[in-house]
Amino acid sequence: MSSIELTPSQKKILRALTNLHKESEAAIKGEDIAEQVDRNPGTIRNQMQSLKALQLVEGVPGPKGGYKPTAAAYEALEIQQMDDPASVPLEHEGEPVEDVIVEEIDLSSVHHPELCRAEIHMQGSMGGISEDDEVIVGPTPLSKLVIEGRVDGKDDTNNILILRIDDMVAPSEEPAH
Repeated sequence: MSSIELTPSQKKILRALTNLHKESEAAIKGEDIAEQVDRNPGTIRNQMQSLKALQLVEGVPGPKGGYKPTAAAYEALEIQQMDDPASVPLEHEGEPVEDVIVEEIDLSSVHHPELCRAEIHMQGSMGGISEDDEVIVGPTPLSKLVIEGRVDGKDDTNNILILRIDDMVAPSEEPAH
């Protein structure tokens, strides 16, 4: 558990930075972060100063400059950095979503079918996904679990999609391991 307490705004900006950095590996311009979180670039510059002071962000000077997250940033956001994570496909409205990593699937209220929800914790941008959109997650690597549902809510700060589950299937054959 991280000992750095971030404001929701700092978390959202840092999350946007880590998502954008994952896509390009280059320094990320403040304007790109501002666009991602729908804030003014001046606000981003101010927030970056406090994030630099916390050693969560490093500034890269020059024309190709911008900001890069430090290892502490991933720790503060509780993002697991893995060299070769197992791939769990995610489909949005029937189209595969590239550049996202499904980290965790939490099921709540499974004993009450009408209230059954899945929290999909992920790395990467959730920008194009809106409430009531159809999402399919899976199959997962070991259990081959596939969850189909509609977006009930989004937590952009923590990169969590909340799905109303329409169908959930895990094949019953013996796993091949």
